[in-house]
Amino acid sequence: MFGKFLNNYYYGKSGKADFTEEDLPTTRMQLFRETLRVRFSALFRLNLMYVVVWIPTIIVLLLGALGTISILNQTDLGDGRSTFSIQAELQAEQAVEKGEEAVVNEEYLKVLSHDQAQDQFLSLVMMTLLLLIPSIAITGPVTAGVSYVTRNWARDEHAFIWDDLKDAIKENWKQGLAISVITSVMPVIVYMCWRFYGSMAATQPILVVPQVLVMMIGILWAMAVTYMYPLIVSYRLRFRDVIRNGLLLCVARLPFSALFRLLHCVPMAIALVMSLYWNPSYGILFAILYYLLFGFALSRFVTASYTNSVFDRFINSRIEGAKVNRGLRVEDDDDGDDDDTEERTTDGSAQST
Repeated sequence: MFGKFLNNYYYGKSGKADFTEEDLPTTRMQLFRETLRVRFSALFRLNLMYVVVWIPTIIVLLLGALGTISILNQTDLGDGRSTFSIQAELQAEQAVEKGEEAVVNEEYLKVLSHDQAQDQFLSLVMMTLLLLIPSIAITGPVTAGVSYVTRNWARDEHAFIWDDLKDAIKENWKQGLAISVITSVMPVIVYMCWRFYGSMAATQPILVVPQVLVMMIGILWAMAVTYMYPLIVSYRLRFRDVIRNGLLLCVARLPFSALFRLLHCVPMAIALVMSLYWNPSYGILFAILYYLLFGFALSRFVTASYTNSVFDRFINSRIEGAKVNRGLRVEDDDDGDDDDTEERTTDGSAQST
């Protein structure tokens, strides 16, 4: 009985349509709302497996956040004291009032000048970025598998959480890993180049130009990744074509590319606001709970819903015989093309599946 429950929980029930033909949504927003409602509980289950590969990244970011908070609390507030030293003085006064021995942690009495705090913060940023390289690199193959599952769900098509995830990882792990490796080293390259050209620009202002260009390349890559994983699982393309098409789609849909990338940053922005204006512990707890429960899977589902629309407009509509607007009710729809056949090529030309 318990085994059957787990099987239904992770595999779902096959052969059950979410909509009849007459009830199909007519707009992308309706399709997103309905598929999210139907698949919301499944996103929790998918996230339980997906979050495993993100645990190292979460730990690294958590340590970086705690280190930043510690540096801020040790920074001189302008009167030769820091937040930690003020707290230590108050604790000592309270102990004396109670007739107890005042025991003060020596670390709390250290006050960092602004230059010292800046140096420690920059070192912390560099160490965090270096630790993120292996942490992010290992996520690529699983992200490709999750992108396949969420792509089908966003189309209102069925996908088994475990079996389809495993098959998609097996088929696309090389390209997924390559994308994640580039993504993991990109922040380090941008950071080092930004600091290098920034220091040189103090004496040679013209070097501000390559400094800005490096930052733009990093931002462009961050937006282009939105399309790359869905491209990997939707079309059989050479790796250079995945990158090229991802960049072209990013530029073609630049405002929306930036909007959806910023949308994925909203939970972290909320956590940051909670940390700065309420309590740092609550902000960190909110971020951890959000991503542990459903944050990563929800992000992939939102991305899949958006990229499905983009692919239909810019790619599938130009491929002879490719189906478009899957999950939507379209007038004069040709029922003869209902078979979900394998339409993937290896010559660099995109054909949908």
